[in-house]
Amino acid sequence: MAPSESKILSNYLLVPSQLPAIISLEEFVSLFPRSLQSSAQIRSLYRDLQSQRNALIDVVAANIEAEAKRGKGLRRTIVKTRREAERQEYDDEIEIERALFGAASDPQDAKHSINSIIPELESAVDDLEKELQHLGDEEANLLASVRQTVGSMSDLRYGRLANGQLREQVLEGLADLQETCKRKN
Repeated sequence: MAPSESKILSNYLLVPSQLPAIISLEEFVSLFPRSLQSSAQIRSLYRDLQSQRNALIDVVAANIEAEAKRGKGLRRTIVKTRREAERQEYDDEIEIERALFGAASDPQDAKHSINSIIPELESAVDDLEKELQHLGDEEANLLASVRQTVGSMSDLRYGRLANGQLREQVLEGLADLQETCKRKN
C-alpha cells in the first residue's frame, strides 16, 4: 500500500527535524569558546532551543493533520461533483434522444438488426479507444508530476537542493521576518 500524504509529509518534515537529529548537545557545546563550554547556560540554551524546535514541530504536525483532513474533504467534494456531472450528462443524452426520436423512444427499447448494430459497435469501440488513449496520456502526465515531486522531496531530505542560493534566500527572509517582528513590538 502506498504511503499516505500525511505519512510522507511527516517523514520528510518531522522525523529529521528534532534538534538532537540536527545537532547533538556535545556538538552544540563545541561551537562555543573553550572557556565557556562548561557553563550551565549553554546547556540551558540548548534545552531552550530544543523546546522551541519541539513547539515548531508540533505546529507543523498540526498543519499536516489539518491539510490531510482538508485533502479528504476535497476528494469527497470532487467525487460528489463528478457523480453529479455524470448524472447530468446522462440526463442530457436522454433529452437529446427524446428530441431526435420523440417522447415514446427510450434507449432501452431500441431494437437493432445485424446491419444497424455493427456501425454502432464500431463507433463505440472507436470512442473507447480514444478515451483509453486520453486516460493513458493523463496517467503519463500525472506519473511524471509525481516523480518530479518525489525527486524534489528526496533533494530536501538529503540536502541537495536545485537552487544553490536557497540558503542565502532563507537567511535573508528570516532577517526580514525578525525586523518585521521587532517593528511590531
